[in-house]
Amino acid sequence: MDPVHALRDAKPTPFWLEDPGRPDANSALTGDVRCDLLVVGGGYSGLWTALIAKERDPGRDVVLIEAEQTGWAASGRNGGFCAASLTHGLGNGLDRWPDELAALEQLGARNLQSIEDAVAKHAIDCDWERTGELDVATEPHQVEELAELYELAKEYGDYELLDTDAVRAQVDSPTYLGALWDKDGVAMLHPAKLAWGLKRACERLGVRVFEHTKALDIAESGPGMAVRTPYGRVLARQVALGTNVFPSLVKRIRPYTVPVYDYALMTEPLSAEQLAAIGWQGRQGIGDSANQFHYYRLSADNRILWGGYDAIYHYGAKVRSEYDQRPQTYQTLARHFFQTFPQLEGLRFTHAWGGAIDTCTRFSAFFDTAHHGKVALAAGYTGLGVGATRFGAEVMLDLLAGKPTERTALEMVRRKPLPFPPEPVRWAGIGITKWSLDRADRNAGRRNLWLKTMDKLGLGFDS
Repeated sequence: MDPVHALRDAKPTPFWLEDPGRPDANSALTGDVRCDLLVVGGGYSGLWTALIAKERDPGRDVVLIEAEQTGWAASGRNGGFCAASLTHGLGNGLDRWPDELAALEQLGARNLQSIEDAVAKHAIDCDWERTGELDVATEPHQVEELAELYELAKEYGDYELLDTDAVRAQVDSPTYLGALWDKDGVAMLHPAKLAWGLKRACERLGVRVFEHTKALDIAESGPGMAVRTPYGRVLARQVALGTNVFPSLVKRIRPYTVPVYDYALMTEPLSAEQLAAIGWQGRQGIGDSANQFHYYRLSADNRILWGGYDAIYHYGAKVRSEYDQRPQTYQTLARHFFQTFPQLEGLRFTHAWGGAIDTCTRFSAFFDTAHHGKVALAAGYTGLGVGATRFGAEVMLDLLAGKPTERTALEMVRRKPLPFPPEPVRWAGIGITKWSLDRADRNAGRRNLWLKTMDKLGLGFDS
């Protein structure tokens, strides 16, 4: 059967955001409001910042504003992989911060445990499952690369290297040649439910949350800051910006990120027979080892979320709602799905959607302050926001406090990545990089001169 037929009934909406538990939107902010801390952005970055700010100081008056609804953007559209890694994997961390890798891995592990603890403490029903992740090899050269990575990874966590038979005993796909299993460093969850649960936790602690309230501009106002909104203004002593993929209110930050559109499909629930045909009793998240990789996992009701591969950049770094749909990518994803699991032929997709990710040239978050330390920001999570945004929230609050901590001493925190060049060089460079990555995937992983040069300069493009 043509895989495209499996898409015929797919709704062009994010599966997670259709959950019947979705809360009603809060009212918009009107008039002037004063507070100690204003948090801009109602995704994970802003929600964690507001929550931790109140936990650190219950007397602090915290306001959060969100342009749409809580969890509406990347926080409600992602795959639900909550990883301990703060560096986009051990390999990227070793390349960029070899002297800090041990500390970064420890901080990442503590951060993941803190998320698990917060989910329990605040009774957040988000289908949390600490099942780990399989990094699967589907080409011979990837088997060797995973073996090399295992020698590094086993020093930092609970990893197991699996051969073909062992990985297919976990999840049965004819494409699998081996895998590296991170047993404890990744949890699966319902991403929108996590955002909604964090919103409720914030409100219980006294955070004032305003939705449909876009931050239009920011300026100093006396000893503090003023942020203008469509119907009013927030006057705050300090501001934390968690706007990520959307243009930063601090304009000099904008060249450091570009929006990359990522796409996903969700299947109908698998029957008992279909589940038995592929195994997957461990319910791990799965990603393949290609440059243009797929990620996939089981939902609580045994659907398969299948996403990734294409990472689409639009000229001029535009973020537009019409880019959330891309039928040609859905066709590619559907074809790849049935190549991976031919035993599931006949399964249908119920949802197909996309959304923008903020990527930067080092593939992991960066941090900064502005307006004489009264504003802090974090951005550039490059697909790691489910877990790393909590760490970023801690960093922003540390920076606003103005006191050195273990986190603010990190080179990762003290230095920013290289910015992307202006258009049209940016467009051309990203296009050449994507072409080169695809060529490497088809050529036993061998990187051409362009990619080797980008590696030496510390530049890259990813989602």
